[in-house]
Amino acid sequence: MLAATRASIRAPAVAVRCGSTWAQVKMGPPDPILGVTEAFKADTNPNKMNLGVGAYRDDNGKPYVLSCVRKAEKVIMEQGLDKEYLGITGLPAFTSAAAKLAYGDNSAVLAAKRIAVTQSISGTGALRIGGEFLARHYPLAKRIYLPTPSWGNHTPIMRDSGLEVHQYRYFDKQTNGLDIEGMLADIKAAPKGSIILLHACAHNPTGVDPTVEQWKAIRQVVESNGHFAFFDMAYQGFASGDPQKDAFALRHFVEGDSAIAGEGRLCLAQSFAKNIGLYGERVGTFSIVGADADEAKRVESQLKILIRPMYSNPPMHGARIVSTVLSNPDLHKEWRAEVKTMADRIITMRERLFNHLVDDFGSKLHWNHITSQIGMFCFTGLKPEEVERLKSEFAVYLTKDGRISIAGISSHNVEYLAKAIHEVTKNRSA
Repeated sequence: MLAATRASIRAPAVAVRCGSTWAQVKMGPPDPILGVTEAFKADTNPNKMNLGVGAYRDDNGKPYVLSCVRKAEKVIMEQGLDKEYLGITGLPAFTSAAAKLAYGDNSAVLAAKRIAVTQSISGTGALRIGGEFLARHYPLAKRIYLPTPSWGNHTPIMRDSGLEVHQYRYFDKQTNGLDIEGMLADIKAAPKGSIILLHACAHNPTGVDPTVEQWKAIRQVVESNGHFAFFDMAYQGFASGDPQKDAFALRHFVEGDSAIAGEGRLCLAQSFAKNIGLYGERVGTFSIVGADADEAKRVESQLKILIRPMYSNPPMHGARIVSTVLSNPDLHKEWRAEVKTMADRIITMRERLFNHLVDDFGSKLHWNHITSQIGMFCFTGLKPEEVERLKSEFAVYLTKDGRISIAGISSHNVEYLAKAIHEVTKNRSA
């Protein structure tokens, strides 16, 4: 009797062990970028190349810490600062300097205190703050339109924020350039008041940016259709080497007689991962333009309410580095020189890859897009089967869509890469 009682007591415990709480959780798909990196690490070929990673590398393929960053860190350490919590919206010296860099020292909206700005967990965090804020407070359509293609994380960020994700045409596979007519038509056709996500410069993943005149046309169609402009600016200065030039699109949408700015229909996600090399420090901002200073204050109050239960307040070290670099005249000048050096190295690698393909290996295909595209990434136009051959025959790793990180190319391997690309494409018709 006692044994039977003990058995009946144990039975539920056995049942619990057999039916795990997480038994229905499915295995998620691997991240496409991390998958490339893992395969690269396992390869023993001495000539292997990882062209999937989205981080700058020097000409020896090594991570690069800017000299101005090292100097700024020394200045910070010598000050003997404490480690107290920052406020919810971050380090004021940082957010002020970041806003000036983005919108311009002489920005009218900044002078009028019409911008609500908060520090964020780099650009990804800025996008999530923006998506969450718009899902809660934007009074019109909860629809956001992304370019086709866009950064892979844009869709899940906006979808998980509660926005309905749609696309507009952007990349023309026939020309490896911008489909400006399709882009304008799709933005115009979107329901009035839709949110339009725009890459401010160095479009990821294609490297295809609108020209100045095309940006003017884009602003006109966004403005005339009452849309909301959501800028993602992850590469200011890193694209062309000139932070002022790379900020043109954002500033054009904000300044002058802009109804977009006048009606508070613009926000910005800003990152300092690439242009100051602070990848792991996770430094960024999110900002919204208000119709006036009072509106900006009210928006800021709601940003605080959103952020407080999300992560309470941001980390300080990276913010201190950026504010020190941007506020110290000597370090600011040094940073501008260094960011230009990084941009110029990428531009040089584009030119050398093109020249090797055309001049040295005599490729008959059209490779002009390698040099006409801008920024860290290049949409090569390589087909999936060609990408697979690059990996299996030459140990060159990239994503299946043919996107390569130009920063992963160096003077030591650019000719090898050109030869590999030529070998897998030489039987393809132009």
